[in-house]
Amino acid sequence: MFPYERAQVATLVELLAREPPARIIAVFGPRQSGKTTIVDQALARVRRTTSMEALYCAADAPEHSMPADEAPASVGRTPRERLGWGWIIRHWEDARARAERTGGCVLVFDEIQEIDRWSTVVKGLWDADRFLTRRPQVVIVGSTPLIIQAGLTESLAGRFGPLWVGQWSFREMAEAFGFDLSRYLYFGGYPGVAALAVEGREEEWRRAVLDGCVRPAMERDLLEQARVAKPALMKRLFDICVRHAGQVVSLSRLFGRPPGVGSSISETRYLEIARYLELLEEVGLVTGLSTYTTLPLRRRLVPKMIVLDPALVTAVSGYCFREAAADRDFRGRIVESAIGAHLYRSKSGFARLHYWRRGNARVDFVLRKGNCILAIEVRSGASSRYRSGVDAFCKRRSRARSLMVGEGGIPVSEFLSEPAGHWLSESGLPDEPAAERRRVG
Repeated sequence: MFPYERAQVATLVELLAREPPARIIAVFGPRQSGKTTIVDQALARVRRTTSMEALYCAADAPEHSMPADEAPASVGRTPRERLGWGWIIRHWEDARARAERTGGCVLVFDEIQEIDRWSTVVKGLWDADRFLTRRPQVVIVGSTPLIIQAGLTESLAGRFGPLWVGQWSFREMAEAFGFDLSRYLYFGGYPGVAALAVEGREEEWRRAVLDGCVRPAMERDLLEQARVAKPALMKRLFDICVRHAGQVVSLSRLFGRPPGVGSSISETRYLEIARYLELLEEVGLVTGLSTYTTLPLRRRLVPKMIVLDPALVTAVSGYCFREAAADRDFRGRIVESAIGAHLYRSKSGFARLHYWRRGNARVDFVLRKGNCILAIEVRSGASSRYRSGVDAFCKRRSRARSLMVGEGGIPVSEFLSEPAGHWLSESGLPDEPAAERRRVG
């Protein structure tokens, strides 16, 4: 078992220790982000410190359904073979018996979305357990967030607590694998392919990222599950997002009418593209930040493309490690996108992340939580026709404070090593007036 433990392990252990179980625990997030490892590590802790048993049931590989502390044993069934409600009920009843016999049991369903209408039967079993003196803790793990969230929202509202697992941060990759900033900006935060993250093995690493992260998310999680009417359009949108990482993109210009007819985009076409962008965000690939403005149309049509892990940019680009480092403009876009992804993943649920632009003045990121507003300028060395708009932004909003990251400011490695809340809090901000930027050598 991998020795490095992410913060979610301790969170999951704390949730499992609650007696009686308060909610179903839903662990979900993008592919290859280490969800199953987190569950395994949490179960190992629970078994060391309590008398609870653990039963691990994988819906995408039923032969692995077994007590979590036992070796895999085949039961003569191929993956995804005729699984239905009876499979869930059988394992749930087994977990009930174990909980009554030993004082507690953790029941883990991995990839449960493989079973049609799984949330309906889980709701019935969970509600029936309220009358039991001893009942199992239930953990649901899914790499298809769309289906997991749909089931939890539609049938299990109020009965589950989500535990989101995203790609690994720079700090985690540095502590676990010894990554420096350059390696992280190229190889990203996928622990499953970290062994390939060395110069000379870029092609092998690239295939692992594309085949293990991108294609399954696009083809299985989206095309099979989300009823995508125009797969080619969604794939084109993903390609645009990756190739314009860290940049502001006009959807009207890219997806409007043919040249000579005009560049306006119909409301129907916009809604279609916006939905596909949301789907790509749900599976942990990309997100589009809206502009910090009160004008709804402008906010929607001109998003800033943030790729949620640097590996997705470099794997698609075809650059080797040295080529990516040598291209100053390319590296600058990766840095800006990586900072945006870090803010997106590490901000609290109540914080909002935007960008701001007026004419040639810009603010790379605007992080807001309640009355606290932080304007962030990124100095990545990439050439830009825009000038900093931090001073102008802060003059318009007296409560706003500002921060510079990169050349002449906070080092990128330092910024990526702290969560968004650290920089938003008073301890992470300078004491100078709002319009003055923090400059750290």
